[in-house]
Amino acid sequence: MDYNNYLNRDYQAAPKGARKRSRLQRRHLHLLALGSVMLGLVALLNPSHKAEATRSVSDEVMADELGELLNLPLTLPAQAALTPVPPATSHDHDIGWQTVSVAQGDNLSLIFERLHLSPQQLHAVLEADKEERHLRLLRPKQTLLFQIVDNELKAIQYPLNASKNYLISRTNDGFAGKVLEKPVEIRLTHASGEISSSLFQAGQKAGLSDNLIMELANIFGWDVDFALDIRSGDTFSLLFEEQYLDGEKLRDGNILAAEFTNRGESYRAVLFTDAEGRSQYYSADGKSMRKAFLRSPVDFRRISSTFQRERFHPVLGKKRPHRGVDYAAATGTPIKAAGDGKIIFRGTKGGYGKTVILQHGGKYTTLYAHLSKFRSDLGNGSRVKQGQVIGYVGKTGVATGPHLHYEFRVDGEHRNPLTVKFPDAAPIPKAQQKAFRQQTQQLLAQLDLFRRVQVAANAP
Repeated sequence: MDYNNYLNRDYQAAPKGARKRSRLQRRHLHLLALGSVMLGLVALLNPSHKAEATRSVSDEVMADELGELLNLPLTLPAQAALTPVPPATSHDHDIGWQTVSVAQGDNLSLIFERLHLSPQQLHAVLEADKEERHLRLLRPKQTLLFQIVDNELKAIQYPLNASKNYLISRTNDGFAGKVLEKPVEIRLTHASGEISSSLFQAGQKAGLSDNLIMELANIFGWDVDFALDIRSGDTFSLLFEEQYLDGEKLRDGNILAAEFTNRGESYRAVLFTDAEGRSQYYSADGKSMRKAFLRSPVDFRRISSTFQRERFHPVLGKKRPHRGVDYAAATGTPIKAAGDGKIIFRGTKGGYGKTVILQHGGKYTTLYAHLSKFRSDLGNGSRVKQGQVIGYVGKTGVATGPHLHYEFRVDGEHRNPLTVKFPDAAPIPKAQQKAFRQQTQQLLAQLDLFRRVQVAANAP
């Protein structure tokens, strides 16, 4: 989509005289808006600034002339476009289609009998669907489309979701199946907000879905501890996609660029897709937003005990070092691997109870203790990925209640998991740095544009 044309459609449709007057009026407004930018930024950094969260769709901003002022074309990155496919009926004549509603207890054999289609045709269709098995998993009230001409089956359409159909059509050798995708419109959208109590509440006020709020937290989760570090006055801004089909919103798309300011320090992230189609978030200078380790390997209610050189043990009744962090959580809460690695111990370990120890390269190890149970398909020597569930919270061993005891060691020495500096994941390879700049520079500029317009609009 050409967003310059999209954003300017009403302006271009106006009479020439009205456009001239509108242009003069807009230039005056933009001078005022740009003057308000600095005031808005000062207000944003002021702790007494009124908490607010706002959302702005791209056709609601004055992007035409602001784009000219910044010399910034408003277009989506090439990888955001979805390739339309022809409707299924273009395969054959648009005749003979009939709708079949799946009844309770129905299967494909019964449906073929009702449509007077031969068992041979049923067998050929099932052979074509052998790997996908879509037509073997019918559910009541689903709708299928059958194309039948002269008692011969030409094609079946099966809806996978709002934008995808599974088509099985007749070929010279029988039947063949494939997925057809309807054309989906991608719209670029901006949202921003200021936190007064929690990221979740501020995100909802800004019009963000729960999934987008969680994705925003995941992007910055290696730099910001959203359970402990969030403060009133922290701000966020993001540029993201929305997917529409026939004018109706289907779902949220990717977050393309985002900024989060925590305790006065700003973090920026932008989505980059490499030549192999792999997408990952990086900082503006090409460093991976993902760190080698998660800051918190479990979703917890509170930290019940911190890393301490000496503390009074609640069960043993004497002072001893506490070399890890205790995360209080309900029994059964999933525990995630803090980083990529290999299980070097899985079993019962004295007062630790059920324990998992991971080796991460030659330098780092992490320990997870007091588990209620292990992930059943993992054992000693198993390779795990960062974020993969390895076990579940419990209170085995010496423990007063359900929690995860988590330790982080560097070259065998205990380090405080809450404060240790984690190594970064791999940055953008040198061979892809030019592509990275070309792909992401515009996204960050657009994020700045929307944020400045929003600040100017909210300035007193």
